[in-house]
Amino acid sequence: MIKKLVKNAFLAILIVLLLAQFFGPQKNHGDLASVEAFFEDTNPPEDVKLILKDVCFDCHSDHTRYPWYNAITPVNYWLADHIRHGKRGLNVSKWNNYTKKKKDHKLEELVEEVQRRHMPLLSYTWTHSAATLTDAQVRAVTDWVQIARLKYVFVKEPQ
Repeated sequence: MIKKLVKNAFLAILIVLLLAQFFGPQKNHGDLASVEAFFEDTNPPEDVKLILKDVCFDCHSDHTRYPWYNAITPVNYWLADHIRHGKRGLNVSKWNNYTKKKKDHKLEELVEEVQRRHMPLLSYTWTHSAATLTDAQVRAVTDWVQIARLKYVFVKEPQ
């Protein structure tokens, strides 16, 4: 009796998982050109631009390069949740919507997260090993941010 119950429960779970493959969250398929305003405003050097594109923009812009395993439910929901949280913290595609004070704060947070090695997330680097930042890359990003922030430190917002 218990064996049959376990078998039926396993079969039901399998059917639900198979049916779930036909559904998924909305994808983050914006245009990568949406980050150009961020690049123009903050003027990163080419090496930092590459780091940002390769390591940050999948979760912190309106354009995500999805891995093959995003086609598997429930993994696609897990990734969509990461992207939603990442964009809530910093969305460089919406850079022009931020006030100068908020831009400065976002850049300050970027430095803190990278220096503490909180970003990129460990769960991201597990599947994107090239996204693990070296000490030199962390220095390049933090040095660039310190210069970029000077633009916002002494500027007052219009009333």
